[in-house]
Amino acid sequence: MKSPFSPTFPFVFALLLSYHIRVTSADFHATSAPVADLESLIQCLSMHSDNSSISKVIYTQINSSYSSVLNFSIQNLRFSTPNTPKPQVIITPLDVSQVQAAIKCSKKHGLQIRVWSGGHDFEGLSYVSHVPFVFIGLLNLSEISVDAAQQTAWVQAGATLGQLYYRIAEKIKNLGFPGGLCPTDGVGGHISG
Repeated sequence: MKSPFSPTFPFVFALLLSYHIRVTSADFHATSAPVADLESLIQCLSMHSDNSSISKVIYTQINSSYSSVLNFSIQNLRFSTPNTPKPQVIITPLDVSQVQAAIKCSKKHGLQIRVWSGGHDFEGLSYVSHVPFVFIGLLNLSEISVDAAQQTAWVQAGATLGQLYYRIAEKIKNLGFPGGLCPTDGVGGHISG
């Protein structure tokens, strides 16, 4: 049986595929270029935060801890390649004012925001973007307060479902939270979808 494709089809297909890979790779490298005025962004964060320790939770690409903080959040290793776009700044806030400052200053400097609430993110939506972005890791905001009498709980977005299940079980033996079977889900991501 004769093939419906001409003998040049594999060559043309390979040529188009290599062009697509080259363009995609160029797009990835272009997005990891540093923000022109990174110092201005950091000053903005310091100025808009109520907590003077915000400098301790800001990681730029020149910071020695940047890679370890970023890699800690990555659960799917295909997002840890050199060609994967990296955030311009990683912020791991200690309080709400630092989250507010990160949002305000990122918007002012034209940066997209990616938020990771402390759990797994196999799809990479929290730490990958094709435009310059800021990564806000909420893992330090993980307080859980359970009121057994009222049968309620206040949970910060950086807690995981496993931490929430544990705190509820500590206080109330016959009450639970219908969150699923994966204890490494971040509460913030689980509740917000």
